Amino acid sequence: MLFGYHMPNFSFPDLPQGRLFERTVELARAAEAADFDLVTVMDHFYQIRGLGPETEPMLEAYSSLSALAMATSRIRLGTLVTGVTYRNPALLTKMVTTLDVISGGRAVLGIGAAWNESEHLGYGFDFPPLRERMDRLGEALTIARLMFAEERPSFSGRYYRIDRALNEPRPIQPGGPKILVGGGGEKRTLRLAARHADITHWFVSTIDEFKHKLAVLEQHCQAEGRDPTTITKTIGAPLTLVLDEQQARALAPQSPPNAPPMTVEQAAERLGQFMRAGVQGFVFRNPNLTTSELLAAAGRVKKLLA
Repeated sequence: MLFGYHMPNFSFPDLPQGRLFERTVELARAAEAADFDLVTVMDHFYQIRGLGPETEPMLEAYSSLSALAMATSRIRLGTLVTGVTYRNPALLTKMVTTLDVISGGRAVLGIGAAWNESEHLGYGFDFPPLRERMDRLGEALTIARLMFAEERPSFSGRYYRIDRALNEPRPIQPGGPKILVGGGGEKRTLRLAARHADITHWFVSTIDEFKHKLAVLEQHCQAEGRDPTTITKTIGAPLTLVLDEQQARALAPQSPPNAPPMTVEQAAERLGQFMRAGVQGFVFRNPNLTTSELLAAAGRVKKLLA
């Protein structure tokens, strides 16, 4: 079972902007102390819709992860997820390899097809149609696998190429960091996940929705000759964790239907239902978990599930 803590929000109104990374470190360390397995950050340059105005603070992902590597000792570190359009894939692979070296073998490569057109326009990145972004994602995943595993690989695709690319020092993890493919697109994304992913991550609201995605992934695995049990299937935790019933009642009117407030015991029961359907990991996020106390409560949920 994989427990992840995702940090898509760096807005801490009680702190001056110069101290926001201090709070980020505090939360990462609290997640590690609570026995989480993975800390992730977004790979965005603006805050995204649904979480706040785009003018909210947003730290660059890989600079932040490298700093968090020095502030933690056990927990894995990655993005949820890198947009394929933001970096040349060979450079991205080098960056994740460097994170693996800095962290002593704790890096994860999280990657997806990218979607936020606003920041592409703002930063001057090309934002091609979805079909091309998916093609680029496939080539990027191929390059990452090659550079993680081989000494001097070459590859020539439609959009990217490498020519006997060096990746020294080598990753600490044998075969390179685990690859997490984010997204549940059934025609392309899940097919690429079947071919390349060690971990998948989906946002689903119901067990039936998860089972449907799982069936599609298994079909793609069969076509690829891949054992689907070698892929860890994770989802966003479908709840908002609270400390007690009083807090649950207070939050209920403003909580989305797909993330109702739940105590530790209620959360363990809810997530246990998803585990029995085949889910192997859950990702919690701030601002739902914004204190060490709530992160410790999530750690108790993990113990109950175990």
